[in-house]
Amino acid sequence: MLTVIAVMGTLAGALLTGALQYFAQRAQRKAQEAAERRSAGMDAVAALCAALADHRGAMWDAGLCQVTGRHSAQAGERVRGTRSAVTGPLVRVSLLSPSAAPVARRAAEAVYAMREATTTRELEAARAAAVRAETELVDAVHSTLTK
Repeated sequence: MLTVIAVMGTLAGALLTGALQYFAQRAQRKAQEAAERRSAGMDAVAALCAALADHRGAMWDAGLCQVTGRHSAQAGERVRGTRSAVTGPLVRVSLLSPSAAPVARRAAEAVYAMREATTTRELEAARAAAVRAETELVDAVHSTLTK
């Protein structure tokens, strides 16, 4: 009888130890996945901000050409190249941080809106709005990724 009790106690202990190990490993995996998602989200935002800054610079140059009447094929070509570079990081941010997707789109649209400027003053205001929108994006993603 004592042998049966000892065997049952050993089995119960082994079962409990196995269950505890399973839950500990599961928690560790979830924490690691969350850290990887945060890291990927931060990388995506950094890439989007860099692409937006490049596009903002290209839009500034093209806008100055348009406002001053100095049309430049090179400026237009640069705008097209930098605009297409925004797409990939914008999609990544939207997928990795869906709650920040609207803010990311507004940041991109703010840069795109620079093309509407008809004076240097409007161009400066549009550029300032684009910088503010990018800052709002960083703040929004930071708050969602650090929860």
